[in-house]
Order: sequence, then structure tokens, then C-alpha cells
Amino acid sequence: MASPRERNDARKGANFRPKSGAKPQGNPQDKPYSRPRQDRRAGPPGDDWIWGWHAVEAALANPKREKPQRLVVTPDKARQVEAKFGRKVNFEVADAHQIGLLLPQGAVHQGVALRPAPLEDVDLEAFEARPGAVVLVLDQVTDPQNVGAILRSAAAFGVAGMVLQDRHAPKLTGALAKAAAGAVERVPVARVVNLSRALDDLSKLGWRTVGLAGEADLGLAQALNGEPTVLVMGSEGEGLRRLVAEHCDDLAKIPMPGDFESLNVSAAAAIALYEASRPR
Repeated sequence: MASPRERNDARKGANFRPKSGAKPQGNPQDKPYSRPRQDRRAGPPGDDWIWGWHAVEAALANPKREKPQRLVVTPDKARQVEAKFGRKVNFEVADAHQIGLLLPQGAVHQGVALRPAPLEDVDLEAFEARPGAVVLVLDQVTDPQNVGAILRSAAAFGVAGMVLQDRHAPKLTGALAKAAAGAVERVPVARVVNLSRALDDLSKLGWRTVGLAGEADLGLAQALNGEPTVLVMGSEGEGLRRLVAEHCDDLAKIPMPGDFESLNVSAAAAIALYEASRPR
């Protein structure tokens, strides 16, 4: 688990909106797309977009999402979208530069960008407390790349769901969705106001909570017993907050015989989920 000394080293580029001069490609008379238009909404560019083929493909295929607000693709990706989804998905065709103008600087969009309809959050009651099931709780993990990578691991290990704090977690779009590579569409996410209260509610629903903390005496393998388990991961910088830790049934650590101080929170989550997935 991340120690208090660990710091998030993700690098973010500054948002900017350069001039647009490229002309759209394609013929709007015989294709289900229209001329790309300037996005005049408030907020930084790209804050509610999804980009990258795997993330966009998963969002378009998700029946829980309503019709997308916008889909902008390059001519090559237009053919790929049509081959995958037919004519039921409307899109605009633009060159790669034009698509980049809609997104944050440096976004690797692979020729496709989607402004999706919002994905509904779920309630804690939606997580089935069955033997061996795992729910992942993130205590103020704020870096989108880390949360996206954790979601990807959560999907790979079949977690029942994830819990985020409403005001201290990134949106499930942008760099997070790109890092998650489609896992945003596969892992149910609950957003709560108070994590300590959410842990109490999960306990009442039949879940046992284990917080990961580098200073714990108990090893993670010893803390897991096959019961429905909530794994609580602390933030990139400060680890588990005291009040959150106090609402866990046990605190456990990932043994690190290499005598290194800490792991990145996404790496720690992947290890913890692997350990939790082993038969008990």
C-alpha cells in the first residue's frame, strides 16, 4: 500500500484551445455524419469526452448508456465504426488535428473521440455479498491515470463494484477512461458523500472491510478468508485517512521483502485484487 511519503508523479499538460483551420472530410449526403462544429460548452476542453478506440468502442456497446451526444472520427475510424455498429451510430468525420482540438493537449485519441451520455452510478445495495466477492473502495485517490488503471485491474479480476467519494474522485471520462481501456463500462461504480458511513452500510449488507496500510502488522493473505470483502485503498499521497481506517474491520499490508518503501496505488490495487481472487 502507498506510504505517506509516496507522491503522485503523473504529468499533466496544460489545457489549450488552438485555432482551427482543417476542413472536415467525408460526404454528409451519403454518410451518417455531419460537418464537425466548434464545441462552445463551458469548462476545459475534453473534460467530458472519452477517446481511444477501446474506451469508445466499449462505451458505444454499453446498453446502459443512452445515445451519445457526439462522436467524432477520422475517415479510417469511420469505416471501423460502421463495420462494428452499422448505421445506428451517427458520427462526424474530421482529421486527427481537428479531433485533437476538442481534447486536452497530448490526448492520444487514435482517431476517435466520444462525448457520451452520462453513465448512471449504482447504489451500494447493488453489490452482491457472495462468498469470494470483492468491492474496491478508493479513499480520495484523485489521479485519473491511477483510477483508470485500478478500474482496469478491477474488471480483470471480476470485482463486484467500486466505491468513490463524490467530491474527491475524477470523472469517469477523459484520461481515466483511456487508462481504463473499456473497464469504465464493466465495473459498477457507486459514488458516496461519506466513505466512513459507506463502510458501515456495506458492513450491514454483509461485507467485511480490510484497509490496506503499510504500517499494519497483518499481511494481506492472512486478512483474507473468502468472505465478501471490501478492500480499501488510500490516496496516492497520504494513504488511508484515520477515520476511514477506524471503520475497517482489519488493516493489512502487502509484504515487500525487497525493502522498498511503497508501491504506486494502482500497482498495490492490482496485487491486492490478485491476492483476494485466490481460493481460500
